Amino acid sequence: MSETVEAGWTLETVQQLRTMAREGVAPSVMSLKLKRSVAAIHAKLAELGITPTAKA
Repeated sequence: MSETVEAGWTLETVQQLRTMAREGVAPSVMSLKLKRSVAAIHAKLAELGITPTAKA
């Protein structure tokens, strides 16, 4: 099984992540909405080249 399938990052989930990042949603809130760890959110944002907001 590939990492993508194991992690469950579908196109829809990635689009939601991008939208929230664009709107300035904090990674901790993204984590709750996407039901993923904050570390997973940070890792995916880094992979996508998106810098998370400075909010806590």
